Amino acid sequence: MAYRYGNRQQFTLFPDCIEDYISAEDPVHAYDAFIDALDIDFLGLDIDDQAVGNTAYDPLTMLKILIYSYSYGWRSSRKIERALYHNLSFIWLAGGLKPDHKTLSRFRKDHLDVLKKVLKQCARICYNLGLIEGNTLFVDGSKFRANASAKQTHSKQGWHKIADRVGQRIHQLLNECECTDNLETEDLVKMDKALQGQSRLKAKIAHLLEEFNDADKINGTDSDSRIMHGRQGCHSSYNSQIVVDDQHGLIVSSDVTSDQNDLNQMNRQIIQAEETIGQRCETACGDGGYSSVDDLKKLVDEGRTVVVPTAGQVIKQRDNPFGKHAFRYDDKNDRYICPAGREMYRSYNKKGTNKIVYRMLDAAACRLCQHYGVCTKAKRGRTIIRLINENTINQLDEIYSSVKGQTIYAKRKLKAELPFGHLKRNLGAGHFLLRGIEGVKGEFALLCCSFNINRMLTLLGGVSPMCKILKTVGQIKG
Repeated sequence: MAYRYGNRQQFTLFPDCIEDYISAEDPVHAYDAFIDALDIDFLGLDIDDQAVGNTAYDPLTMLKILIYSYSYGWRSSRKIERALYHNLSFIWLAGGLKPDHKTLSRFRKDHLDVLKKVLKQCARICYNLGLIEGNTLFVDGSKFRANASAKQTHSKQGWHKIADRVGQRIHQLLNECECTDNLETEDLVKMDKALQGQSRLKAKIAHLLEEFNDADKINGTDSDSRIMHGRQGCHSSYNSQIVVDDQHGLIVSSDVTSDQNDLNQMNRQIIQAEETIGQRCETACGDGGYSSVDDLKKLVDEGRTVVVPTAGQVIKQRDNPFGKHAFRYDDKNDRYICPAGREMYRSYNKKGTNKIVYRMLDAAACRLCQHYGVCTKAKRGRTIIRLINENTINQLDEIYSSVKGQTIYAKRKLKAELPFGHLKRNLGAGHFLLRGIEGVKGEFALLCCSFNINRMLTLLGGVSPMCKILKTVGQIKG
């Protein structure tokens, strides 16, 4: 069998023009056309060719490099720098520019607002092109690890103990410095550096102690992150939120919070998505993690169809023959009727909550009931807790249990969970590189934007059609 062998000494004629480095159907053309189609004024990029001072890299070129690299899972500034020297598509995209990793990292850190606005404008472009319908929106959340160790998370008391140890170490170093002051050896220099390090640590701990408000614990590396439980255990993490459109599964908006669960997130995420596309949705759907009635009521009262399983449906309380569903509520008399036909009166409102407690009119009759011991074992008889927004719960139960509700909810996994799978598994982006809530918001928006561009390549028919359409969008914008 004959083999093909390479020859490193073979002379080749490399193209003189960078434009000839890649083919016309290379996906990098789509990313280049996408950035060129964006509205610079909306992004807030300060581009001034007449500015005095040392020359800087073109902001649009830097933005192209970041979005293109994130789309392929290259998030490290050092990896991006290496690609600008060896990867032909990066060389073409940057036009031969080779910013170092510090410049790339600084640009990403200094333009977090721009990165968040890129996703908003991407969603608006998709909406104008008919790729986002905006009638049915799915909300989902997922935990992303922070760039911080869980071991650096301590309570206020724990940080006070560490501060005491650091103070003792500083006192010890000062004594050692005094003893070796006259020896003029290298030990004094080492101790001086150690003293500076301990002093910085003491100042950092003092700043962390000032940040303690309602948080039980604070991480010393990233104070905005929280310990969250995920599939791989407990880690210092953030709770990332996305709103996905039903038509093609494109991400409409993204957000990152420090909340350990998804409660009280539904209304905020839907409103944010509607502001992005400038249209109010008809249906909002989320999983059981969003089943906060007080939060969902805001969407229901404004006329939206909300498909979210309530807490009772999540834990399947209807399997209990004496569950709350077995007690009939008399709205006219504000009474509950138990399965045995006895009335329950309104007893009191739980202080500081939105719960109302109902009790049996005759506790003795409850003890004489044939179902006593199964329905309840309380000597004072059975109690029922009703929420002030109980009517909203019943409405949500009815919508979720309907055929239409089940059809919409069945789409949720296909639409809302797919982007997280792509980001975490295909791109390996299950953790953030930046620190602080604003930093991770900008980085997550960049990841979501890269997902949308990949989907647009498929939906618009490839590189060439997408470039033509985006150039048209640019002409309309101008």
